Amino acid sequence: MRSHFAARPARLALAAVAAVALTATATAASASAADSRGSAARACGTKDLTFKLTTETQAGGYFLVTAKAKSGVTCYLKGVFPSASFGSAADTEVAPAEHAVSENVVLSGSTRAYAGINPKTTNNDYGKEFDRLHLSVAGDEANSISLDLPETALVDRPVATNWHADPADAVPFSG
Repeated sequence: MRSHFAARPARLALAAVAAVALTATATAASASAADSRGSAARACGTKDLTFKLTTETQAGGYFLVTAKAKSGVTCYLKGVFPSASFGSAADTEVAPAEHAVSENVVLSGSTRAYAGINPKTTNNDYGKEFDRLHLSVAGDEANSISLDLPETALVDRPVATNWHADPADAVPFSG
């Protein structure tokens, strides 16, 4: 009889040790998963970035928007077009120049993302002149900024490309 009772506490102790080991493994796996999610890049907000506008001559002329993460920020820009307009009227808001979503662009350090904005996609002399662009990351319109255009633009049915890692992919061809 004694051996039966002696074996039972040993089995209970072994089961307790196994339970503690399993709990510790599950907790470590959970913490590791949380750490990997926490260290992954988050979506960029407008305030996370600095922007630069330049005039380009390809495809009839357009504005190249260059976005760079501020010091100490790592984030990604979704592969969609920026939220931008030249004025407050609906007809000055940019429409997408691309019909598909591009790859996300992770920004950190000196890495940059590029979007092209064509202010005029019509073949006529109509439009409104503007000297500023209102810009934000799509979904973060409450934090939009205003940028001076490098030159006054005649605006009529403007379009923008998605964000790209290569400026050559940000040429807004209008067809």
